[in-house]
Amino acid sequence: MKNVDDLIDSAAGLAERGLSKGEIADELNVSRETASWLVERADGAQTEREPVETASPHDIHVDWSALGRDSDRLAHTGASMADLLSKRGEDVDLTVGIEKAGAPLATVVARELDTDLATYAPRKHQWEEGDIEELGGSFSRNFAGIRERECYVVDDTITSGTTMEETVKAIREQGGTPVACVVLVDKQGVDEVAGVPVYSLLQVLRVGNGE
Repeated sequence: MKNVDDLIDSAAGLAERGLSKGEIADELNVSRETASWLVERADGAQTEREPVETASPHDIHVDWSALGRDSDRLAHTGASMADLLSKRGEDVDLTVGIEKAGAPLATVVARELDTDLATYAPRKHQWEEGDIEELGGSFSRNFAGIRERECYVVDDTITSGTTMEETVKAIREQGGTPVACVVLVDKQGVDEVAGVPVYSLLQVLRVGNGE
């Protein structure tokens, strides 16, 4: 994707497919606020009304589809993420992938580090408007259970850190112990989330105020 118009078109297409704004945020690797803005702009254009005059949110779009669409590239990327975790914890036997995009990366990490695999669907996938705190996430029963195990947490990007923090909290509520988190891209430059160290292959840092 080359520009904001491409993102607006993509958001419109995803909305037409029935994805929630939270899922659109996940698909486009942007914040929920940015996803709302994109959908509102798309709605304004499609109904031939004046576009919504809300200020453009400060965000960074990350397009890593060149890695994701190729299994060999994805495998090499996941192996690099696993390498970042390899010296963190000796008794870790579970890797938790945050759905959707974090799950395939977590699959590679789990294979590299010889752990079981779990996945977590965050509450943002249900979010449209209003207070996200009223929603809940869930672990898939099709994969391994937490069962008071030490684990790694894997996602593709950190935008605000709320999804990673939610996942860490959910693991702890199940009796598990998150040892370390790893992402492909960190858009915040964080060192830890909820007391758990965070590692990333890439960090995106803003210089200046963006004006």
